[in-house]
Amino acid sequence: MKRDHVFEFFRRLAEANPSPETELEYGNTYQLLVAVTLSAQSTDVGVNKATRALFAKVKTPAQMVELGEEGLKEHIKTIGLFNSKAKNVIALSQILVDRHGGEVPADRDALVELPGVGRKTANVVMNCAFGAETFAVDTHIFRVGNRTGLAKGKTPLAVEIQLERKVPQPFRVGAHHWLILHGRYICKARTPECWRCPVVDLCAYKPKVLDKAAKSPAKVGAKKAAA
Repeated sequence: MKRDHVFEFFRRLAEANPSPETELEYGNTYQLLVAVTLSAQSTDVGVNKATRALFAKVKTPAQMVELGEEGLKEHIKTIGLFNSKAKNVIALSQILVDRHGGEVPADRDALVELPGVGRKTANVVMNCAFGAETFAVDTHIFRVGNRTGLAKGKTPLAVEIQLERKVPQPFRVGAHHWLILHGRYICKARTPECWRCPVVDLCAYKPKVLDKAAKSPAKVGAKKAAA
């Protein structure tokens, strides 16, 4: 995708949603870290349902440690991999208490040293909590980057590097959110809803699904071939 097209791509997404935010619910930076850690291989909707009661009780790492692993499991047992996630959340909370004064560090290297926190989770926290220009490549951003031609790569890190290089100001802080929301609600995995996509003319994906009634891109291509 050409540089002027990249700018226009994000300009349109920004025009449609000027103030994008994560759909995870949280009240402070620590709760954000916990929510993002719990969201691995789970939906934001499912995490939010589990954390509403939890976050009403637990607002600090010390309170989480006091709740304990078994107590945490009772709150998050509806989330996938809840056993290992509970273990990690308690462990990272203890480290925050012991090494960081109960505060979440505004440093990606320090964040990825926490149990259960990988590069993607750290990038989300850095972006949402501290306004860093980071690009957390999840399955949606990976798909959108490759499908549209915006940022092609065989791995999430490769796509992240491309985004780091290509995304212009003033869109760098919000880019992560715009791409996730675009992938979640329009550029869907099974059938991208190209008929209502604001950047359809900038996208390299072929064949495009321009018929709302179509079940797959192949069906649209077949219709065009038969015409």
